[in-house]
Formats: sequence, C-alpha cells, structure tokens
Amino acid sequence: MAPACPLCAATDSRPIDCDGRLYFRCGQCAMVFLDPALRLGPAAEHSYYNLHDNDPADPRYRAFLSRTLAQVTQRFEPPARGLDFGCGPGPALTAMAGEAGFPMDAYDAFYRDDRAVFMRRYDFITCTEVAEHLFSPREELDRLWGMLAHGGALIIQTQRVLNDTRFRAWNYRRDPTHVVFFSDSSFAWLARRWNARLTLPHADVAVLEKSTAKV
Repeated sequence: MAPACPLCAATDSRPIDCDGRLYFRCGQCAMVFLDPALRLGPAAEHSYYNLHDNDPADPRYRAFLSRTLAQVTQRFEPPARGLDFGCGPGPALTAMAGEAGFPMDAYDAFYRDDRAVFMRRYDFITCTEVAEHLFSPREELDRLWGMLAHGGALIIQTQRVLNDTRFRAWNYRRDPTHVVFFSDSSFAWLARRWNARLTLPHADVAVLEKSTAKV
C-alpha cells in the first residue's frame, strides 16, 4: 500500500522508480514525493545544507531571488512586512527586501530557529527553494497561511514537476534533501483548500493570495 500523500493525504499514489530510489505520484493532487523511508536524518540534512554556497552578494543569486521579490513589489507598498521562511545561513532575500523598503523577519529550522515569528502576522511570506524540503508540507504551509493578514500573499519558489519521463531525468530530484515536488495541480489543491487566488507567474513561482474580506 502506498504511503499517504504528505499534501492532501490521499492514499491512491502510484510508484515511480528512479534508479533504485522510490517516489510516489499522488492520484489526487499530483504531488510527487520520496518514499519516507529514504529521507535523510536531521544531522545528514544539515550537513548537506552546509555545502550550499548562497552568497547574498552574488549577483546571480540575487537575480534568482528577484523572481520572488518582484511578486512582493507588484502587490504591496512599503513598509509592508514579510517573513522569509527557510532563509538559510545567509538571508539574501531579507536583505534585498529591506533595500526595497520591505522589512522582513527571517526563520530557518537549522540556522535561525526563532519561533517567535509564528506568533506574528505578516503581509507576505516567502518560501524560496524551501517547499521541496518539507516532510509535512500541508502542516507547514497551513501554519504559514494562518499567519498571513487579510489580503496577504504566500509566495513559493520551487521547480514544478511535470510528467514521469521528465521527472526520472530531472536533475532537481537528485538533491537528497528534496523530498516533495509540487505540480500545478498541487498548488490548485492548496488554493481550493484555502479559498485562495492562485497565480503561476513563472515556471518556479506560485503565488497564493488571501482575500481582503474577514470571514
């Protein structure tokens, strides 16, 4: 029996074997996820993250993050406040947003575990190259959605999965810390769950906006 989908909890996933690594594609929300038995432990996961070289001063890295920042600047006016969820050891997006007049808090389970952020409300929350690492994406993203003010936006930057053939050849899946892969349908499922407005402005950016009306 296939494990439950970590996003929608459906149990009708089918297996995808990739060079001996087992993944499953959910029949309901089309998320692809790694067999939970193959996930790294916390120490190994942290060690792998320490190999990343995401220099906040690197123009190429800043250009990469600008796809998310552009979604902030198009929707909000300074000094709207945000949270950089999963900021890593060098919170480049936090710095870039500050330069544009948008103050941001930063959180990372390994590098900046300040849980006070979960008690606050934000105009926008960004997750850049974070969602694919989440063992419990529904739980984590539900929590972030609940932290948004009315009219707020959750901006998720992660490469979206396509068909099985492309998935098997996809270099993105080879990172051992990448355990879940969102599809267009996965984000549509979240939009229905939250009654959110979904836009997909780039191949690796999804924006979910909360209604301005109090319910």
